[in-house]
Amino acid sequence: MSVEENKALMRHWYEVLNKGKAVFMVAIDDFCSTNYVIHNRFGANIRGLNDVKQFLGGFADAFPDLHFNTDDMVAEGDRIVARNTWTGTNKGAFMGIPATNKKVTFWTIEIDRIANGKIVEAWVRMDTLGLMQQLGVIATPKK
Repeated sequence: MSVEENKALMRHWYEVLNKGKAVFMVAIDDFCSTNYVIHNRFGANIRGLNDVKQFLGGFADAFPDLHFNTDDMVAEGDRIVARNTWTGTNKGAFMGIPATNKKVTFWTIEIDRIANGKIVEAWVRMDTLGLMQQLGVIATPKK
């Protein structure tokens, strides 16, 4: 696939993610390879479609109104880099933290690798500190 086709694939995937859990859970098989790996900040890498579905489904359960905007996207070869801003309300447990019902806004930077028309690998970094502060788990420094 060309760089432009890879970017179009990622844009379409991001559109699907914004349609909610019921839609994107079905679409995971269409967009992600069976050996998809997410290298993330939350511990061990997430490997394979079942683990990806469990991870993304858990995120959607914790933030059922999760929505994001792609602020910037660049591509070279088989790699797509996106800077995203996410918003949502914490309505379910997240990383062992009970629901707080707090609205949050946080950023991610994601590098995805595409092969044969599917996402095969992702490196994701997010504003974990800012998210935890907004959830009230970590104190925000006073000025």
